[in-house]
Amino acid sequence: MLKVGLLGAGRIAGVHATAISSHPGSTLVAVSDINTAAAEKIAAQYGAQAHDTSAILEDSAIDAVLIATSTDTHSDLIERATAAGKAVLCEKPVDLSLARARACQKAVSSIGRPVMIGFNRRFDPNFSALKKAVDAGEIGKPELLSITSFDPAPPPVSYIKVSGGLFRDMMIHDFDMANFIMGAPPVTVTAVGSSIVDTEIGAAGDVDTAVVTLTYADGRIAVIKNSRRAVYGYDQRVELLGSEGLLQAQNILENTVVKSTTKGVTGAKPTYFFLERYMPAYAAEWAAFVEAVKGGTPLPVTLEDGVAALAMAEAATLSIKTGSPVSLASLLD
Repeated sequence: MLKVGLLGAGRIAGVHATAISSHPGSTLVAVSDINTAAAEKIAAQYGAQAHDTSAILEDSAIDAVLIATSTDTHSDLIERATAAGKAVLCEKPVDLSLARARACQKAVSSIGRPVMIGFNRRFDPNFSALKKAVDAGEIGKPELLSITSFDPAPPPVSYIKVSGGLFRDMMIHDFDMANFIMGAPPVTVTAVGSSIVDTEIGAAGDVDTAVVTLTYADGRIAVIKNSRRAVYGYDQRVELLGSEGLLQAQNILENTVVKSTTKGVTGAKPTYFFLERYMPAYAAEWAAFVEAVKGGTPLPVTLEDGVAALAMAEAATLSIKTGSPVSLASLLD
């Protein structure tokens, strides 16, 4: 049985607490958060104890920690946890700073403890099936990838100011998805964006609507579209054109009822947000982590994957500022 400490007690921590407690191979034993009451609430709900972070990291009986704290603490906690001998699953992104994330990567590599980054969308059943079809050669050589990711409504500007912005906070999932499907990072990143959903987001120095084009060494292309507002629901689609066909992963709908009358044909909207859309993916992500840690097998998502996606976010940020493509290698030299 994998004994787990949960660092963080916010909304996403609650999702992870459910995944940890529901898995037959793991048990949640401790929770920490700067908000003591929040930690105590989750701990009580799942039969765990509320402790401070240092106590959790110093407890030799705890095998692994799941880091769901604010992004600016991720690298420090990854380093502290691995140094204490823990296996780690950390929410994305690795850090707000690419330089800090790379320093963390270097520090952890010398310790040798497992570190997995929480790109849960890789474990979505539909996206996973699409990837398996790609790897099986069912559409020949992948040539043009399109990823659509629209939120139903923008978050508060107070969140925008600490999140790292659209590229590091939202599109970073899509950067990782592109790497996952295409099998390699791109050569160049070109971004355009604006703030047309909420002018306060622009005033905070971020964009709320963006398109990024990724180009690959062999000529392949990927296009990622993000918006903070899609009034009809959470729009999450992937389309991949290959030399011998097309693969598509469509939205998950609120229901499958279709009404056909003389007035037209109508159906349900997409599920409203990520909690409804990706709960199975979070459970599958945790199951994969437990299997890898207990079996001593390679992690399905690595710290290196997290750094690669963050480098793409950094490149997109620079591209917006300069109006030019940015070489990914120039950020990783």
